[in-house]
Amino acid sequence: MTNRPATIPPPPVRRAAGLFAGLALGLAVLAGCSSQGASTDCGLDACTVTFERGVDASATILGVEAKLVGAEGDQVTVEVAGEQLTLTTGQQATEAGGFAVTLDSVTDQQVKIRVSRNPGN
Repeated sequence: MTNRPATIPPPPVRRAAGLFAGLALGLAVLAGCSSQGASTDCGLDACTVTFERGVDASATILGVEAKLVGAEGDQVTVEVAGEQLTLTTGQQATEAGGFAVTLDSVTDQQVKIRVSRNPGN
């Protein structure tokens, strides 16, 4: 017969508090973004940013700032990670600061781009 010390499980309140703290931290890491005049939808390695046109629109995503500089027709100028890019709908991804940036859509009201981490960076 082996003598083992008795282990007492943590009280349910402590266990629940630990679970909620872990969930809150996980959501903060996943979100990791803030915006002004824009909305974001982020995962671990990519975010879709929808900028409202006609306002000073920017978002902080994946640790970098993305900003709408201007839009005319199907051509959009954005600044991502300090680099200014001119994008058109359907164009291959353009690199900026270790991120791949594509233009998803342009309407009279909004501009939607996708910013993703480049593999290997």
